[in-house]
Order: sequence, then C-alpha cells, then structure tokens
Amino acid sequence: MSARIADSAMYGHLWGTPAVRAVFEESARLQSWLEVLAALARAQAAEGVVPAEAAETITENARVELLDLDLVAEQTRLTGHSTLGLIRALEQVLPPQVHQHVYVGATVQDLTDTWTSLALRAVGSEVWRDLRRVEAALLDLAERHRDTVLAGRTHGQPGAPVTFGWKAAGWADEVRRHLDRLREGAPRWLVGQLGGGVGTLSALGPAGIDVRRRFCAELGLGDPGISWLAARDRVAEVGAVLAMVTGTLARIGGEVYELQRPEVGELREPTRDEVVGSITMPHKRNPELSEHLDTLARLARANAGVLLEGMVGQHERDGRSWKAEWVALPEVCLLTSTALQFAVYLLEGLEVDREAMLGNLDSYTGSERALALLTPRLGRHAARSALQTALAHGRASGTPMDVALREAGLQPPEDTGASPVDTGAAGAMVDLVVARARAARAQESQTWP
Repeated sequence: MSARIADSAMYGHLWGTPAVRAVFEESARLQSWLEVLAALARAQAAEGVVPAEAAETITENARVELLDLDLVAEQTRLTGHSTLGLIRALEQVLPPQVHQHVYVGATVQDLTDTWTSLALRAVGSEVWRDLRRVEAALLDLAERHRDTVLAGRTHGQPGAPVTFGWKAAGWADEVRRHLDRLREGAPRWLVGQLGGGVGTLSALGPAGIDVRRRFCAELGLGDPGISWLAARDRVAEVGAVLAMVTGTLARIGGEVYELQRPEVGELREPTRDEVVGSITMPHKRNPELSEHLDTLARLARANAGVLLEGMVGQHERDGRSWKAEWVALPEVCLLTSTALQFAVYLLEGLEVDREAMLGNLDSYTGSERALALLTPRLGRHAARSALQTALAHGRASGTPMDVALREAGLQPPEDTGASPVDTGAAGAMVDLVVARARAARAQESQTWP
C-alpha cells in the first residue's frame, strides 16, 4: 500500500496518467539509468578510455530484470550513496574483469541529470500531443461559436457583449504560446550531463569533451557545451512552463465552473449516467472536471516553485538543489499530464447553451457603445458621468437602458445605437487566431521534440 494518494488504486487517476507514471516508476527509472551507463561505456570505448569488449558486455547486461533489486535497495541504504547500490548489483552480473570499467569518471548527478533529460523527452511528447488536442478542441469551439453572443464580464459583473467563439479563441491563442514554449525549449532542456566530480571532466583526461559528445549522441541528447551541475535553470524552466500550462487549463476550468452555475447556465461540462454528483442531493450536477483543473494547477505551481528554488545553489554542486527535483519534477509532470487529459475530455464534450447566453444579456451591456456615441457630443468624461447617473436611475427603476437614456435626454429616439449584441471586432479576431493557429499546426510536427 502506498502512503501517497497519488499512487492510490482508488484515487490515482486524479493525479497522474499511466504513461507518465511509467516514466517515473522505479524499475523504469533504474532501466533508464542502466542505459545511461551503457551509453557512457560505449562512448568511452570509442575514445579508448575503456576496452570495447567491456562496453559490449556492460551493454548486454544493462537490464533491470537481471539485477537483484533487493540488493540495490539494501546497498543504497547501507552506503548512503544514491547509485552505489545499483553499481554493486550490476557488477554481480558482470565478469570481474569488467567491474573497473563501469561508471568511469561519472557521478550520481551525471547519471540522474541525464536521466532527467530522457524522462523529460518522454513526458514532453505526452504533453505536446495532448496540448495540441486541447488547442484543436478550442479552435473548433471558436469556429462553431464565432457569433454566439454572451455577456463579457469584468470583476465578475456583466460588462459588454462578446462571443463565446472569441472567448475560446483567446484560450486557444494562449495554448498556442505554450506550444511555442515547448518547441523552443526542447534544445535547451534535452541535453546530457557528464562532468565528473566538479564538472571539469578531469577524470577522463584529454578525451573528456569527445567522450561527452559521443555519450550525448548515443542517447539522442544535445551536448550542453559546459557542465550544468549547479545550473538548474533548465529544470526550473520546464517546471515553470508546465505550471503555466496547468494555469491556462485552470483558467478555462474556472470559467466553466462559474458559467455552469444554474443561475447562469451558459456552459455544462460533459458527464456520464454513472456519475453521482451528491449522495444526499440527487439533483446536483457538479463541475468536477473544471474544479479539479484548479486543484491540479495549484499543486503544479507549488512544485514548480520548488524547482525555481533550486536555481539558488552553492559552488559546483549542491544536493539541496537537484535532489529536491527528484520529488518536485515528477509531480509537476504527473499533474500536468492529468490536467491535459481532463481538459481534452472537458472541451471535446463541452455543452454550450446559446439561448441561456443570449437570455443573460440585458440592455445595459450596451453601455460601452452608448458612451462611444455620446462622446463626440458631450466629451468622454462628461458623457461617462451623465451615463453613469442615468443608468443607475434606470437600473433602480427597472427601466430598459434605451428608455433610461431617452428620459435623460442622452440619446435621440431615432438612433438607439446601443444594441446589447454589438460585439465589435470579436468575430474578426476569431478569424485571425484560427487562421494563424491552423497555419502553425499544418507546418509543425505532431510529435515532440
């Protein structure tokens, strides 16, 4: 039984996806570490640092199923060293003459930082795919509801008319920027680490730079150029971008949460017949999906903050920085992957009530247009002051806005000019966002990086 609710058989689906869990699961992590060690041996063999036969033997036996994992755990605890248990277990399946050629010139951080880049490559692929699905759903909503009018709200209050397509296009545009960040970040993030004790590669002698180049190439990673043992900005940036992704999804979820309230009734998230909103109040249809997006984003931001703290370390290595990443980075990745899958389901099945949106408009949402019409005659500030007084009186007496304006002498009867459904350039903006996004999607790869 796990002590973490994220690993619970009952609740785990709320905190991580199977694909991302598989990346960070212990046997998968150890297998990846072994592959890193095998790649290191091959790179060193190519530069004459270790015998080619030793590299071949290490590669053949670098399989987690061959190792005594109980020994790995026991020796890790006994030695207090993060990877010595793994090395001793690997040596058990290697001929004695090969032992000295394992892990030559490398450190724990070389192994774990390189694995981090490999893990991020797998996670990023999941995030890229599902974020593009979110964008596709939003673009579809934007096009279908280009001219679906609803009240634009500021400070939680009805302001001026917008369209739901315009709102969805704004979300899609934000998602597109996250896709740009993922694409632009890949060359910075997906790099290997090989530096030795303090990062100078001194244990590998003159071959150090060439070994590192070959090592990174063996794993399909970029060569960093210089060791980044203490420079944790890469991991902090990844965490920040993923937290921003969840923030966008939480903003969308928050909108659905608010507009699903029965007294508003403009949106409804999808549900299934089996879903129970409340045991004691059977009429309820709770916004569980949209609500959970906010929960996931809060936790992602908190863990991303830990990664940001890691940027402040001391000297050439500081375990306080990078060991905290072992906890915080998987959490951010798991939370983001879950948020994306929830968001895809939410948006692909979102119910939009056009009639409720139009019904929630009242004539006073045309006040911005009325101000524009009155400004040439009265001046902007005088017009605003006069309108505020007239509209307050109209509201208090239950009078429609056009009547209140006529009674105050602020609007000629032949030109009401303040239609509550004037959405300005909203439709044109939708067209621009959709066209730009579809052009970008046509040119970019469906896979990452």
